Amino acid sequence: MPHVKVKDLELFYEKMGTGEPVIFLHSSYSRGLLAFSSQILDFQNKYTCYFPDFRGHGRTRCESLEWSTPQLADDIAAFMDSMGIEKAHLTGYSMGANVGLYLAVNDPAKVATLTTIGTGGFCDPAGAEDFEPERLLELEQQGIISQMKERHEEAHQGNWQEFMRQSANDWRRYPDLSEAQLSSIGCPVLIIAGEHDTYAAADKIIQLVSLIKGSQCLIVPGAGHRPHMGREQPVLVNDTILEFLAKNSNLK
Repeated sequence: MPHVKVKDLELFYEKMGTGEPVIFLHSSYSRGLLAFSSQILDFQNKYTCYFPDFRGHGRTRCESLEWSTPQLADDIAAFMDSMGIEKAHLTGYSMGANVGLYLAVNDPAKVATLTTIGTGGFCDPAGAEDFEPERLLELEQQGIISQMKERHEEAHQGNWQEFMRQSANDWRRYPDLSEAQLSSIGCPVLIIAGEHDTYAAADKIIQLVSLIKGSQCLIVPGAGHRPHMGREQPVLVNDTILEFLAKNSNLK
């Protein structure tokens, strides 16, 4: 499995398919391919798909355990440079969608299109305290603890508590983009959220769509925070994204 040297990282990624590049940006607590397993078959037939593991996550290695959403965006920009990718379609889920927003604001020349899934585009710290390591131990959430230990062992070097602490801190602070910054996004944008997604509330989605001129929006009926995953509505989500990409292909 490939790693590439990016700044101070040995960044792990998986690559499959042929065609214009699509970079999939995973959520917090997850890692590249795991967050987008329901997209692989539909997308690899038309696009070159990249599934990187963020700094602090999965199989990406680094001496430092610190990370933040803006830093992850900078890493992906550097990853693109390392891979010789001048411009790509970005598809981000939850925290990864926020990473995509930062890239669209700060590195617009690199972003052909942006698809966000499960973010309202504004910071909402509610619920972060339940994922602090001390709280997980208090609640005896051994399933989550074991999952985090296994899923991110290479990245957090066995220190799962620090991984969870960093994740909770990032959840409380980001995204921290102003309305002016969001309004500056000029690439085609598709905003997707589940009808019952408590992390991407309807009022925030409406505000985000109004700020990003020309953006499209899909509210997935009956879905929650994972509308693109197997138990929700992956066929509808995949078909909508593929149609959006087809209208905005031919990178220049």
